[in-house]
Amino acid sequence: MKNYYVLSFALLVLSCNTSENKTATIPEQKNEVTQAEIPLLNLVEANRLAQLPMDCIQTEYPNKLNQVIGGDEDLQSPQALHPAFYGCFDWHSAVHGHWSLVSLLKQFPDLNNREKSIAMLLENMSEENMKIEVSYFLGKHNASWERTYGWAWLLKLAEELHTWDDPNARILEANLQPLTDLIVGKYLEFIPKLNYPIRVGEHPNTAFGLSFAYDYAKTVGSFELKSLIEQRAIDFYNNDAGCPLSWEPSGFDFLSPCLEEAALMKRVLSTENYKTWLHNFLPQLKDNNFTVETGKVSDRTDGKLVHLDGVNFSRAWSLNEIAKDLPEYSHLKNIANQHINYSLPSIVGDSYEGGHWLGSFAIYALNSVERD
Repeated sequence: MKNYYVLSFALLVLSCNTSENKTATIPEQKNEVTQAEIPLLNLVEANRLAQLPMDCIQTEYPNKLNQVIGGDEDLQSPQALHPAFYGCFDWHSAVHGHWSLVSLLKQFPDLNNREKSIAMLLENMSEENMKIEVSYFLGKHNASWERTYGWAWLLKLAEELHTWDDPNARILEANLQPLTDLIVGKYLEFIPKLNYPIRVGEHPNTAFGLSFAYDYAKTVGSFELKSLIEQRAIDFYNNDAGCPLSWEPSGFDFLSPCLEEAALMKRVLSTENYKTWLHNFLPQLKDNNFTVETGKVSDRTDGKLVHLDGVNFSRAWSLNEIAKDLPEYSHLKNIANQHINYSLPSIVGDSYEGGHWLGSFAIYALNSVERD
């Protein structure tokens, strides 16, 4: 019996030593973040993306007017109602299709079909056409039309023209000015009356609408609009905390409610106040191992499901805005690159459901990537 206990104890010691040795030989597991290729907007990519707005800004049908019919006189063709922005399936997509061409022409003097692109812009955005566009907004049933998504893109177009050093830009900016002034007036009238922000992932999102309007106001020196947006952004969002980013995206989102809000507050708060606010709002962003899965598109011929390509681009530009000049958040740029790289290859040569608008989102996202 004594020998049995001695033998059992020896086996136990041997077993423990063997287990310890096995544990010691297992290498330490580390979470390694995959570095995405940095997407660049070069001349080749610009020519590829420019084809999307060129193919749609003068394509009238199919078309979604989204209008309230007040009488038989309102039953007119898209081009009759909107002689400047009748293409690209709907009004706001036509507006940012024009922005896309202006942005690419401004950045790439050697863009293919340059003269044709400029001719299309001048034809659509003529002085007479813009007068008709203004008159539509003054209609009895159109006070809230395109609020605030279309408004935001109109001001982004105006901003892009304002910063383009080209004689054609001065013509286009002057022609657009009456509509630009009208939209600024609509912001000044509406935003003070909005008691609660709209926190959705589609067109009415308040943070997105305020961000683009703020960029315009800052660029052209519109003090009244800039000050109003700063105050209302603080009113709406300053006490927000713990945004449920894990709930995103919803099935049809093309904007991230959490990240659009964070990008807006980056614009209006001081750096130190923003760091405190962001820590409370999305504390997980500061973790170097933070990641968020790209929005997955199951069917790019479905006009709603393809929105998720848009959410990848808009997440990217928001993440890059958040990370700009904040080294402790620089890892977010890699996540932005992953999102762009997922959706960028699919948007050219694909169905019109995405092609009529996603080029603008891709260009704006690529413009947000820091270049050496």
